[in-house]
Amino acid sequence: MLSKKTKYAIKALVALGKNRENPPMQIVRLAEQEMIPRKFLEQILLDMRNAGYLYSKKGAGGGYSLNKDPNDIYLADILRITDGPIAMVPCASLKFYRKCDECHDEVTCGIRKTFIDVRDATLKVLAQTSIADVIARETDDKVVH
Repeated sequence: MLSKKTKYAIKALVALGKNRENPPMQIVRLAEQEMIPRKFLEQILLDMRNAGYLYSKKGAGGGYSLNKDPNDIYLADILRITDGPIAMVPCASLKFYRKCDECHDEVTCGIRKTFIDVRDATLKVLAQTSIADVIARETDDKVVH
């Protein structure tokens, strides 16, 4: 399941992506608009800034803005920053690999092979979906058919 931290990070990045042509957004406004607890949002934005996705400006007219184009911010990267591995078991992880304590032979382990397939399918979607794509999907849903 997606953690609240990841969900809030994506919501904040989408809001900042929609706000690109405007001055930086203050945390208070972003927290209220996206219904994210302010203290939690502060930590998430700090993590995103430290990872190079956000720019922050202090003082009057300050706030947060995207440091990258929304087309270049992928959900897989955000998930890894906020939650760590995408794989559901450590032995199937690409970037956070760890041998499972109870596994006798990784080469023949059916559980590992299955969850590598799950990881690959999930990663295919997350690595190809950008914040711009999420914004576009929101816009598409508003079109009356």
